[in-house]
Order: sequence, then C-alpha cells, then structure tokens
Amino acid sequence: MDILFILTILIVIFALAFDFINGFHDTANAIATSVSTKALKPRHAIIMAAIMNFVGAMTFTGVAKTITKDIVDPFTLENGSVVILAALSAAITWNLLTWYYGIPSSSSHAIIGAIAGAAIASSGFSSLNYKGFVKIIEALILSPIIAFVLGFIVYSIVKLIFKDSNLAKTNKRFRRVQILTAAVQSYTHGTNDAQKAMGIITMALIAGNLHTTDDIPHWVQFACATAMGLGTSIGGWKIIKTVGGKIMKIRPVNGVSADLTGAAIIFGATFIHLPVSTTHVISSSILGVGASHRVKGVNWGTAKRMLITWVITLPISGTLGAIAYFILNMIF
Repeated sequence: MDILFILTILIVIFALAFDFINGFHDTANAIATSVSTKALKPRHAIIMAAIMNFVGAMTFTGVAKTITKDIVDPFTLENGSVVILAALSAAITWNLLTWYYGIPSSSSHAIIGAIAGAAIASSGFSSLNYKGFVKIIEALILSPIIAFVLGFIVYSIVKLIFKDSNLAKTNKRFRRVQILTAAVQSYTHGTNDAQKAMGIITMALIAGNLHTTDDIPHWVQFACATAMGLGTSIGGWKIIKTVGGKIMKIRPVNGVSADLTGAAIIFGATFIHLPVSTTHVISSSILGVGASHRVKGVNWGTAKRMLITWVITLPISGTLGAIAYFILNMIF
C-alpha cells in the first residue's frame, strides 16, 4: 500500500480523534452556565449540546475552507501529509494535558499553532500564508476582547431594564430562557469548532492527491459533525467546573447575558469564515458580565490562570508541532 495513502488514512483518524476530543474538551463552554445555574441537569445539557453541535457542524463549511488554505498552501506544502499528522499529534497532546488539569485552553489555538510549527519545521517560515495566517491570529486575539466588552455592555443593559424587578422572579424567568440560549450557543459552537477538523482532513486529501479543490467533501462534513457530537456527549466535567463556577458565581440573568454574547460573536465569526476560540469567547463574555455585575465578584486569579494558558498555547503547540514533525519525518 502506498505510504502517502497510509498517511492520509492516519490523518483522517487523528483528525476525527481531535474533533472528538474537542467535543468533550469544549462542551463545558457551551453549557457550563446553564449547568451551574441549574437551568439544565448535566445529562440533559450534554445531550442537548451534542445534538446542537452536530446540527451546527452540518450547516456551514466556510471556516473549514479558511483552515484548508489560509495557514499554509496545501497544494504546494512540502511533505504536507507528515506536516498535518504532526500538527494533529501536537494539538491532541496539548488538548489532553489542559483537559486533565481542568484548564479551559483553546483547541483552535492548539491546532493553528501546531500546523504553523510543523510547516515551519518542514519548509521554513516561507511556507506560511502570511496574509491568511495573520487574519486568523487577529480574529483569535480580538474576539475575546470584543466578547469581554460586549458582555459588559449586554449585562449593563439587562441590569438597567430589570432594575426594579423582583430578583427571585427575574432569575426564575431567565432560568427558562437560559435553556434556549445554551442551545443556541451549542449550535454556534458546532458551526465554528467542528469545521477545523473538516479543513484539516481536506488539506490531507489535497496533500495526498485525493482531492483537487478546497471544497469540503460531504462525507468529511458528516464524519466531523458526528465525531464532535459524540465527543460532546461525553462532556468535560473538570472544565465545566472552571468555566461555570470558578470565574464568578453565575445566576440565570448572568448566564443568559454571557450565552447571548458568546453565541453572537462565534456565529458572527462563522458568518465571515473566521475560526475563533469558543473557549476564549465564552470565558471572556462571562468575565465581561461578571465585571459589569460586580468587579470584586470575579475570581481574577482563575481569569489570570486562563489568560496565561491562552497566551502560551500558540507557541507551545507550535513547538510541539515542530518536534512531532521531526520525529514523524524520521519514521515516514
């Protein structure tokens, strides 16, 4: 059997594994607020998130095309199949490490950094598509900042509208609304995150001379949507505890504000075909809502720990990608 074909099969398996891990790693982001406020029971929240993630993943492919062609050019990338396999190995390793320690790290940062690191190890810095790569990095950096500001504004407006309302009754109503907002946020998560694995598999098919355009094959879309949904169904309880309880004490009115903020930004990014970190966006929207509610009520120590992880993920995953490439290049 041709070595290139074997590499392509391995990449498809690893990409689906990455998508599966992304599902249970990032499940917390979409449902943490609804679970922490008891708007949804954990099992019900996870089932709903799994279904909505699958539906979201089947709806769009624009972000997948961005991943396919905007970091590196799969049509000209030297030793492309080994580069992609190395990137997936590095991203999976980092995701599992951060999941184990309950740190809400970004799967998006991990895979994008790993692809860049492996490509540089293979062909030098000239292998990067700088225009597309910078655009992706800008989206990853700006989206959590926008989420924080928008979360602050949204909750400030909500406070103003309901300032004279009975707090207990208001929270009871918002707890019902939160079921809907958690579903919407899970849907938007699927529209953006699952597409990263779709783009990677399409890159591998091009590198393996099995595909000739950046269009996403239907079987790739379905396979990635299924892997994401199955991963989501397992859930990431350690990260749920961090996002849903260690940033701030979340009430239903806070949860709805954060969910709406996160969903709006993620879907906006999907609409313009940009990959963003759902982890960063949702965590930052919670921080923005918390700052608007009561600055001292936010656990800034947890926020600082999360921020450090966000900053180091790109360089660490890039380094891991380069190391993985050198190892795999000796084997293949």
